[in-house]
Parts: sequence; C-alpha cells; structure tokens
Amino acid sequence: MNFTWQIALRYLWNGRREAFVKVITGFSFLGICLGVATLIIVMSVMNGFHHELLDKTLKFNSHITISIPAENQKTTYDDLVTSARHIPEVTSADKLINRQGMLTFKGNAHGVSARALQYNDLKEKEIIAKNIVNGSLASVQSGNSILIGQRLAEKFRLSVGDKLSLISPEGNISPFGVIPRMKTFVVGGVFEVGMFQYDLNVVYLPYDTAVEFYKVNKGADEIEIYLKDPFMTDYVMDKIHRENPTQLRFIGWNRAHSSFFQAVKIERNVMFLILSLIVIIAAFNVISGLIMIVKDKTQDIAILRTMGASRRSILGLFLIVGSSVGVIGSVLGTILGLVFCQNIESIRLFLEKITGQTIFDAEIYYLSQLPVIIDPQEIIGIVSMALIVSFMATLYPAWKAANLEPVKALRYD
Repeated sequence: MNFTWQIALRYLWNGRREAFVKVITGFSFLGICLGVATLIIVMSVMNGFHHELLDKTLKFNSHITISIPAENQKTTYDDLVTSARHIPEVTSADKLINRQGMLTFKGNAHGVSARALQYNDLKEKEIIAKNIVNGSLASVQSGNSILIGQRLAEKFRLSVGDKLSLISPEGNISPFGVIPRMKTFVVGGVFEVGMFQYDLNVVYLPYDTAVEFYKVNKGADEIEIYLKDPFMTDYVMDKIHRENPTQLRFIGWNRAHSSFFQAVKIERNVMFLILSLIVIIAAFNVISGLIMIVKDKTQDIAILRTMGASRRSILGLFLIVGSSVGVIGSVLGTILGLVFCQNIESIRLFLEKITGQTIFDAEIYYLSQLPVIIDPQEIIGIVSMALIVSFMATLYPAWKAANLEPVKALRYD
C-alpha cells in the first residue's frame, strides 16, 4: 500500500513533465471544491428560507380558518369557539375580523388587510405581542388606535401618534348614492414580525371599533384556530365538523398556502440539480487529467508491470490519483461552505456596502434577513454525491492503465 501511495503522490504533485496535467488537475480540484461549497451554501439558505417562511406563516396566520355561510342561521361564532377549544389538539380558537381597506396619509394610499382580535386574544398572539418595536399593544384595546407593521411605517414615515384614514371598500348607501366609509385612526403601536409581506400589508384594529366600522353582522368574519401540531389540520377539521354538522367553510393552512410552499420546494430541488452540474463538470476534468497522466506514464506503467506489479496494483494506483482530487476537493469545499454559511449575513452586508446594490431584497424574498439552516444529513448527502461522482470518473482511466500490455507499451514508446 505504501508503494502504491508513494507513486500516486508523485504522479499528483511531482515532476516537470506534467505541468499541463497539473493545471487540469488543479481545475478539477477547484471545480469540485467550489461545487460542493456552492451546493452547501445554496441548500442551507433554501432550508432556512423554507423554515422561516413556514414558521412565520404558521405563527402569523391560523392553522385552520372556519367561517359561517350567510345561509347558516343556526350556528354562531361563539358556539364554534367553545366547541373548538374543547378539542385537545387545539391551542387557541379566537374570533377574527378580516377585511380589506385602503390607508391614506398625506396624499399617499396603500391597500391593507385590516384585522381585529379581541384584546385578550391578541395578547396571546406572541408573534405580534412580543414584536412591538414602538408604541404599545394596549393601545388597541378600544377607541380609534391602530397597530401597523414596521415596513408600512417606513413607507409612509409614520410614528406613534400620527393620524391616518382607513377607507372601507363597502360604502354607506345614501340618497346621493354610495358614500365611501371612512374613519380616522391614530397609530398606537408598530410591530415587526420579520416577514415583509405582513409588516407592510397587515394592520390591527380594536375589535369593537372594527365591528362597528365594517358593520359585521355576526360579530366576526371567521374563527382562527391554532394547533399543537400544524400537520393535524385534516383530523381537527373533521372532528369539528362532526361536532357541528351544520354548513361551515373550512380552510387549512396547507391548502391556503399550498401553491407558495410547493413553489419553494420545486425551486429547491431545481437548484440542487443545476448546481450538481458543477461537480459533474469537474468530474469530466478528472477523467481528462487522469487519461493524460496514463498516456504520459505509459512507459512507467510498463516498467512497473515487468517488475511484478499486478493489474490490481496499477488499478489501485490510478484510483488513488483520481479519487484524491475528489476527496480533498470535497473536504475543503465542505469547510468553505460551512464557514460561508456561518457568516453569510455579514458577508451579504459587506457585499451590499462595497457594491451599493441590494443583494437580498426583503420586498422580493419576504424576509428581512438571509436565513441559513445547516442540515447535517444534507451535508453528508452532498459530500457523498461528490465523492461517488469523482470515484466513478476515475474508473475508466484506471481500468485502461491496468489493462495496458507492457510489451506493446515499451515497443511503441
């Protein structure tokens, strides 16, 4: 084994005649290293992106939404809340008003989703209650206070105490036609959940004020239900339906956001396939470099064979030469990828500072920071894939070297 390794190392690094071969070997090594590092970085970012979106979506939006059709006059929202809260899998069930509106401030307008929860229920909604960056959550207990997101506050340059108007798409009927329904609110607090879409487009009103302003007939538009396990939506919906056999409308989070998360999953898989091509291209360079080494070392191989080296030894020799590139490249690529992932936010801010360009736009990607989650199993899979591809790339050149006839090689060299 020592004999085989010594010759393999000489073929990899020593000798002047193989300068061009060294260049090809260097590019092969660099390609595998960067391919593995890029795969680790991108897949870790995609994992973090998917996890953060799922986490914030499930915390901000209900796991199950139930509404009562207008033709159902028997069931009330209070009955549904009481029924849902008795189910062990349910952590909370609250009445919700969820309407559309147009906010106006100093001639600027922006469409928003106007929501309202009873104050005690809003206090239990941790993603809002624990992320108040300005003002107070208590301001929306009653009156004309409004709770807005940080991105909306930045867009309109709003601060606590500023007055703005909310216009309802449903107007009041008068002898002169439909008059838009409008009400002035005072900014009582600003929240930031870290997801651009919600920080810009969602506001919270006092519950009683929302009922009066939107003229909510049944006291609520729907109930929002949160579960201990978000993946038990179908089971809980079926259980609620059995206890309330009247006509109801159920929407689970997995159906309400299915297209969005499916798109993220497809994008993740496509990115993996595309970036894997870097490793495969680098493997072709391994084949080219190893074939050139075999051609260059034809006389050496013939001499080794005449001295008693077996086909198996020659095969092992060139497998070591080719595989070493893949192993070293994969190890260094893994280290590079992990270091990059650990410092990705600092690197992003540095690149944005020196280039003056926005690399991670929160308005496009929904999140305020670049998320990263390193999955050890995925790292093992990426490295294993790189090693297998590298090893397979060495098989044909190594086989050709092992089957080289010493007499013919010495005759024509």
